[in-house]
Amino acid sequence: MLAASALEGPLSVARPASEQAAPDDVSLIDAIRRGAPGSREALYHRYKRRVFALAMRIVGAADAEEVSQEAFIRIYRGLPRFRGDAALSTWIYRLAVNAALSHRSRRPPHADARVDEVEELPADERPDTDAALRRRLTQALRQLPAGYRAVIVLHDVEGLEHEEVAAILGCHVGTSKSQLHKARNRLRAILAVDGITAAEAGRAGAR
Repeated sequence: MLAASALEGPLSVARPASEQAAPDDVSLIDAIRRGAPGSREALYHRYKRRVFALAMRIVGAADAEEVSQEAFIRIYRGLPRFRGDAALSTWIYRLAVNAALSHRSRRPPHADARVDEVEELPADERPDTDAALRRRLTQALRQLPAGYRAVIVLHDVEGLEHEEVAAILGCHVGTSKSQLHKARNRLRAILAVDGITAAEAGRAGAR
C-alpha cells in the first residue's frame, strides 16, 4: 500500500477539514440566511482556499478556478436547505467534489492525460531528485480517474476519516474503503511504470 505520507509531502496544504471547522459556522449560516451584510463574503473567505485546493487536485490547475466558482454557486443556493446534520465543512466538501466530478464528466476522455513531464536528466545531474519524485507523485495522481482521485485526495491528502469521506461522496463507509484500496493500487501501478516503488514514494513524501 502506498503510504499516506508519500502523498502528504507533495500534495497536502491543510489539516483535515474536520479539525478546521470554525466554532461559529452556525452563526455565520444564520447571518447569511438573514441577509446580513458581508456574511456571504465571510463564508467565501473562510473556505475558498480549501475548496480551490480540492478542485485543483481533482480537475487540475487550469480548471480549478471555474470549478471553485461553480462550487460556491451550489453552496449559496443550497444554504437554505442546509440543516446542520453534518459539519458545514463536510457539506461544503460534498458540493465541491460534486462540482469537480460534474466538470470532469463533461470533458472528453483523457482530456488531462497530458501532464508536464519532469525534465529527463541523468539522476546524478538532477539538482533535486526528491523534488522530481514528488512532482511525479503529483502527476500520477492527475492520471487517476476522477472518482479515484477524489477518494485519495479526501482520505490520504486531506486526512479525513472514512466516515467523513463516505458522507462527502454519498456512499457507504465500506464503499469508501474499497474505492481507496483500488485507487491506491492504480496509483501504485502508474508509479511502477517509472520504476518508483511504494517505499521510494514514502521516503519522498516524508522529506
